[in-house]
Amino acid sequence: MSEIDIPPDHPRYESLVTRHRIEDGVEKGITSLQGLIAEGRGEAFDYLLGEGTIDSAARAERVAAAHLLRADRPVLSVNGNAAALVPDELIELASVTEAKLEVNLFDRTAERVEAIASHLREHGAEEVLGLDPTERIPGLSSERGKVDAEGIYAADVVLVPIEDGDRAEALAAMGKTEIVIDLNPFSRSARHAQVPVIDNALRAIPNVTTHARELTDISRAESEEIIENFDREACLNAAERRIRTGGSNDETG
Repeated sequence: MSEIDIPPDHPRYESLVTRHRIEDGVEKGITSLQGLIAEGRGEAFDYLLGEGTIDSAARAERVAAAHLLRADRPVLSVNGNAAALVPDELIELASVTEAKLEVNLFDRTAERVEAIASHLREHGAEEVLGLDPTERIPGLSSERGKVDAEGIYAADVVLVPIEDGDRAEALAAMGKTEIVIDLNPFSRSARHAQVPVIDNALRAIPNVTTHARELTDISRAESEEIIENFDREACLNAAERRIRTGGSNDETG
């Protein structure tokens, strides 16, 4: 069954679309086999969250939009899963917020980087960074430490859909504002991010874009108020409570 064969009213539509895109990404050399495992783990958390954007995640997505719009050098980091799942959505968000796109991988090969960059260009990206990184994130010895001098290395705000914890810690140590989209509120990534968005990237990226369009013309003071009023601990606690107890979407219990 291809993506276009899945009926939109199927109760597992979003899950089936996600699986199809990840499988297709592996076939194209965009997504690693480890990415399949990561997707399965994320899907389990999404199921526990109710497979919808909970209220705390919606608030975080609005704050993420405010950060990206206020930033001087915003960057959207793209790995294989993100490229397979939300290429059009990432490109649209980059356009709305004037952010750069940079490929950054743990399982990095020149072939995978080029495949992802080509995939993004096919979907309309005009510029993709990360093909020839010349800088390194201090204290990060993995391939994810290799970054573009004009991209993540110079960024003041970095949005990372589907992060891993070691880079989240390292970017925080560099003083960067990190927005992490992660379905696991217990992960190091979510725990180190200034803005943890506990949501599926399929929902979160379009949501952030919608908020960014709504906030484009607000004043800097209004933007700062949105950011300063955000309680990251309350956001994480609400997601944890939802996973542990289920219940309504108001998360007040």
